[in-house]
Amino acid sequence: QVQLVESGGGLVQAGGSLRLSCVASGSIFRINDMGWYRQAPGKQRELVARITSSGSTLYADSVKGRFTISRENAKNTVYLQMNSLKPEDTDVYLCYAQIRSQLDTFSVGHWGQGTQVTVSS
Repeated sequence: QVQLVESGGGLVQAGGSLRLSCVASGSIFRINDMGWYRQAPGKQRELVARITSSGSTLYADSVKGRFTISRENAKNTVYLQMNSLKPEDTDVYLCYAQIRSQLDTFSVGHWGQGTQVTVSS
């Protein structure tokens, strides 16, 4: 089956940077949109950034100019470069991908397990 695995989270001081990575693996036929969401305990999951297979991007207003999403289609990987981090960016960051497996004729949304990002003031 399909699996998404994130890496790159951690603890950083305000103003610092982190780079998240997410690799999709399994019986993949095609990956459409990929993206990053974040969620704090007891709060709704919110979009951080998304990128289409052709490279078009969408960002939450709160991260525009600070975060950059990119992907390497040949490696089934999406990245999130986070600069000028603020304490309010502290959250669990989850990878998302719309994937059509080799067994299906339609795409299905998949989520990673999440990686913790903590920004200290």
